[in-house]
Amino acid sequence: MKKKLIAALFAVASVFFMIGGRSASADTINIVSDNAYAPFEFKDSDQTYKGLDVDILSAVAKIAGWDYNITYPGFDAAVNAVQSGSADAIMAGVTVTDERKKVFTFSDTYFDTSIVIITKGSNNVSEYSQLKGKTVGAKTGSASYDWLNEHKDEYGYTIKTFDTGDLMYNSLTAGSIDAAMDDKAVAQYAISQGQDLAINMEGESIGSFAFAVKKGSKYEYLIDEFNSALKEMKEDGTYESIITKWVGSDDTTTTTELTSTGDANAKATPVKDTYTIASDTSFAPFEYQNDSGKYVGFDMELLKAIAKQQGFNIKISNVGFDAALNAVQSSQADGVIAGMTITSEREKTFNFSDPYYTTNIILAVKEGSSISSYDDLKGKTVGAKNGSSSYTWLEENADKYGYTLKAFDDGSTMYDSLNSGSVDAIMDDEAVLAYAISQGRNFETPIEGEASGTVGFAVKAGTNPELIEMFNNGLAALKADGTYDELVEKYLTTSSSSSSSSSSSTVDESSIWGLIKNNYGQLAQGLWTTTLLTLLSFAIAMLIGIIFGMMAVAPSKILRVISQIFVDVIRGIPLMIVAAFIFWGIPNLIEQITGRQSPINDFVAATIALSLNGGAYIAEIVRGGIEAVPGGQMEASRSLGIPYSKTMRKVILPQAIRLMLPNFINQFVISLKDTTIVSAIGLVELFQTGKVIIARNYQSFRMYAILAVIYLVIITLLTRLAKRLEKRLK
Repeated sequence: MKKKLIAALFAVASVFFMIGGRSASADTINIVSDNAYAPFEFKDSDQTYKGLDVDILSAVAKIAGWDYNITYPGFDAAVNAVQSGSADAIMAGVTVTDERKKVFTFSDTYFDTSIVIITKGSNNVSEYSQLKGKTVGAKTGSASYDWLNEHKDEYGYTIKTFDTGDLMYNSLTAGSIDAAMDDKAVAQYAISQGQDLAINMEGESIGSFAFAVKKGSKYEYLIDEFNSALKEMKEDGTYESIITKWVGSDDTTTTTELTSTGDANAKATPVKDTYTIASDTSFAPFEYQNDSGKYVGFDMELLKAIAKQQGFNIKISNVGFDAALNAVQSSQADGVIAGMTITSEREKTFNFSDPYYTTNIILAVKEGSSISSYDDLKGKTVGAKNGSSSYTWLEENADKYGYTLKAFDDGSTMYDSLNSGSVDAIMDDEAVLAYAISQGRNFETPIEGEASGTVGFAVKAGTNPELIEMFNNGLAALKADGTYDELVEKYLTTSSSSSSSSSSSTVDESSIWGLIKNNYGQLAQGLWTTTLLTLLSFAIAMLIGIIFGMMAVAPSKILRVISQIFVDVIRGIPLMIVAAFIFWGIPNLIEQITGRQSPINDFVAATIALSLNGGAYIAEIVRGGIEAVPGGQMEASRSLGIPYSKTMRKVILPQAIRLMLPNFINQFVISLKDTTIVSAIGLVELFQTGKVIIARNYQSFRMYAILAVIYLVIITLLTRLAKRLEKRLK
């Protein structure tokens, strides 16, 4: 009993922090729901909650004019949240019972339910008597559990409880239980999604589902509004269409239609002279560099067309997907457009526009592969980009189909891995794969794709509402005048002819010479950025390193401790994290403290990060060089009455510098190599330039060979220079 009480209190506390901690206006209704109860509410492969309850609630809220916030803590936690007052209402397939009526006020019922026995497809259980001696699963606190508990002595089975439906169905599939009991609609949905399950007997009618609030609470007025809206939905056919969509046919797969809320004839008023929009660098055909070094693609042209139609100015910063999201979150940019799937998780951080494209994910294999279905993936390795809808879908279905999932940071590396045979298949956005195939990748897509959600433009939550309004209005206008359809036809149709039209290289890039000839301008710009960054950061690092190195050998213990702390902290944190903290973390911290946006330029942030990192290592070089000079020389000089500073300047340092010089040159080479790391914050230096070129033409082996030669030449020249300086000093 104590354990149950503690668990209930913990659930209430969890929901309080999850719901009560959210910022919502006083007029916002906080509604809680289950998190894994398909087809009523469940998280789809695009990480968005969908289902019959979700659709009905959305339609009711629209009619009743509710401003509501819905969270999905799970059934038990949701019930406790409403009872404790940390949530206002519940919509979670709640069955109306006499016991629950003592605690909740229910709306009119919106779905009649029954419970059924489910078994694996090969087990034909057509009578309850066949369950004798077997283990039957049910969800804790459900009507199924209550029914099974009442009849367990009669039929002689053992009950095993589960907190969530997915755990129960996985256990049934794995054979750890012999049967399960669940709502008929839920079981039918599981079967329609490919689960090897069967229902071979009539179910038990247990009642109906309803929307509910705490009995006697100030939110009982919601019940009347819910009933009124539900009645209207039944009269105009909305209710019937929702029911049919989720439980009315064997095919429960749905497609998401793009809806526009913008006014094609309206124009919002820009608040800023110019809006900075962050985007990806290599996600063809949405955004990529063409052979002239200009960023093109569906996202680029759509955004420019909307900005022109609505009359606002934009500056597009192509920094990479992760960097783009971080830039908006840290207020370095005002918005992001990067083929970004709208998910419930992202909606906590970003405000999205109307969706402007519906995405599909699809499996690709090398030409001639024997893989023709998901079942053929058993024992194989399948790749997907980390954090993508493809990765999420593959992760959810790995146990079902028996493959191993491998994550990649970018598409070009993933495609190279498939080409080389290190993975057997990959999954990616259908339009992106079509573009890759049109650029010469010998891949094929033997299996029909999976709907993965919709793509939208986004701003940081609570900021730039006019930007979302202008995007929505412009999108509606482009759809009305046909521009939108033209862009889709140009970039996003899956035929190779249309895809190839978006990239028109005038030089054959299938050879190293062709790559250099067609991209020497971009490579030269990247090399210049790398060189400038290395020289500037190393000069500052030398200054920092000498200061802290001298402090490390100073007579003052305080100075020695400060130096040691600096070196330990900077060397103990990876350079990439230092750069990310400076570029994204500090501006975000300043905004939270002052309320004002204080973005840092990517080149400046990279320079600071490299300078601090290099300075810490140079400080150790300086300390080691000084301590390598025999200690007797300091003592002899001081015994002659020469001050410490003059002894250090005239006696110790001239000898120490000769010892330090090779290490200084070595550190300079390391700083040059480290510039490739700071590309993570979106700085387009030499390495990032190469990745951008690869994203367009998929010539990764040749491009990386060119980059390797460039770095090798520079580093070899620096090494030769270091040796000459060393000889002259000797």
